[in-house]
Parts: sequence; structure tokens; C-alpha cells
Amino acid sequence: MGKQIATVTGGRQSALLGLGVYRPERVVTNDEICELIDSNDEWIQSRSGIRNRRFAAEDENVVTMSIEAGRKAIEASGIDPEQIGCVIVATSTYLLLTPPAAALVADALGTNGPGAFDLGGGCAGFCTALTVASDLVRGGSVDYALVVGVEKMSITTDPTDRSTRFIFGDGAGAVVVGKSDVAGIGPVEWGSDGSQADAIVQDLDWYEYITTPGATRPYIKMAGTAVFRWAAFEMGKVALRAVEKAGMSVDDLDAFVPHQANSRITEVIARSMKLPEGVPVSDDIAESGNTSAASVPLAMEELLQSGATKPGDTALLLAFGAGLSYAAQVVTMPVLAKN
Repeated sequence: MGKQIATVTGGRQSALLGLGVYRPERVVTNDEICELIDSNDEWIQSRSGIRNRRFAAEDENVVTMSIEAGRKAIEASGIDPEQIGCVIVATSTYLLLTPPAAALVADALGTNGPGAFDLGGGCAGFCTALTVASDLVRGGSVDYALVVGVEKMSITTDPTDRSTRFIFGDGAGAVVVGKSDVAGIGPVEWGSDGSQADAIVQDLDWYEYITTPGATRPYIKMAGTAVFRWAAFEMGKVALRAVEKAGMSVDDLDAFVPHQANSRITEVIARSMKLPEGVPVSDDIAESGNTSAASVPLAMEELLQSGATKPGDTALLLAFGAGLSYAAQVVTMPVLAKN
């Protein structure tokens, strides 16, 4: 059992009660990706740490993947679906403006019509949504909330774009956040830098696309060097502030779960934090790629599944991306859904 997280004066606390994920069946290798871009397996692995990623099937989408992950998270938590008081779906790849994906997910899971909304926080979406859910629980608005991070990046990246196509994958991860006698979710350290918003963008908005004759459909574009520099040299500071807010030091951590953006970024961040060598660091990017808002919960599952960490351990979550935005918090690792 990890060290107890510092509590906020007054009010009840919140914790992660259960974790569930959905990984699409189709495995896409670097060799397959390179059929349409000028690159190779060796270059991709050396620059990003990625060997494979998962792509969702044509009949799978943000909603269907969220339902699968959400169902597992609720089962792992041991509560009844009707006890869920709010559903938050963090995603940037749900291509309908209405209805919100969260409402469809809530209905499919038999949650009896709770509050439901989508949150577009880019790669920081899951940790941002987790903060909102934690505050809702701690404030007494709900007893239990379901938070889903989900993306279908395969449909929002240009198959011929060498700068983005090899990076991203699809998947979903969900947690149940519930009331607790002790703090299981620490204070958030979050923020944004809109002055660098053009580092990760959708290159055309949908209205421009439908009103511009001959326009190519919108895709995500990224200035890789700028993002690398920002993440590698700023996110270590963010991580340390989150640890400090939880009343801890890096020596108290049992695991580090960073956004799976790039293995080299992860290495730089861990080194800048002076993270002890024995602390497990998730490397889910090797087989999943960068799944944006789904990245952190999938990485949590990878650590629990491998046995590198266990329920009750103290872990630092750190997510960052489009915006440029970021969010980090220390949590107690939850129970993992059985396969």
C-alpha cells in the first residue's frame, strides 16, 4: 500500500474504484503504416518507441469503444450501473456535434439517465475529466461518476502524412470515480499555453470543408519538434508540482503513468523529475501508439496487467497535448476489470 495522499480540509474524498479498457483487435505494424509513408520500422521505433498500434474496425467508433470500456470499469468497481450519477467522455475524435457521446454511452450501460457530457481536452482529456469527476464526487453532486478516455485516431490522421500517421492509435479506457473515506485522487496541476496552439491542430474546420469547393477533408497536423521541446522540458516541472500538491515526493511514488506520446519524451521527463530507478514507468506506447485521451487509462491497465504495479499503489498520472494543455494528479491505483 502506498503512502497516504494529503487530504483537502473539509468535505468527503474521492477515489478510483475500477478500471476497464477496450483495445481494438486489429494490430497495425510499422511496416503496414510505411506502405503509404516514406519511413521504415527502424526509424519509427528509434524516434518514438512505437512497434505497433491498434486500429478500430469500420463498425467501431467512440461510442461503441466507450461502452465496452465503461462496462468493464463498472463491473470492476462493484457498484450497480444505476448508481452512476455522471458520465464524462473525453475525446477529440467524436465527429458528431450532437447528441453527445456520453449520453449514448450512459444509456447503453443502463445508468438510468445521469448527467452526461463530452469533454474535448485533447491528449490531456482523461486527466482533465478525472479532475472534474473527482470534484463532483467530493462536492457531493454525485456519489459515483464514470470517466472515459477514448479515441479513434485512425480516421482523423492522413494515411499519407509522415509526421502524424505512424504516431497514433485507437482505444478506450474508463474509470469509476466514487466517494471515499480517504483521498484516492490528489489535487490537480493543470494549465494551458494557447500561444502554442498551432503546434497541434485540425487543419480545416468542418464548415470550411463543406463550403470550400475541392477542399481535402480535415486532418490533424502536428509540429513534432515544437511539441517535443515543450513536453520534454516543461512537463517534468508540472509532474513535480502535482506530486508536491499531494503532499509527497517522488520517492513516495509506486508508479509513473505519463501520456504515451513518445518514449523519448517519457525518458526526458522521468530524468528531469529524478524519478528513482525502481519506480515502474508505463511503456504502453510500444504496442498501442499514442491514443490521445485514451492513453493514460490504457497505460494504467498495462502496468496493472503486467504486475508492475497493483491496486492500492500510489501513481502519478500526467497528460499533455493539444491546446497546448496539460493535467496531472497523484492517484491510488484502482481495481482492474477481469478479462
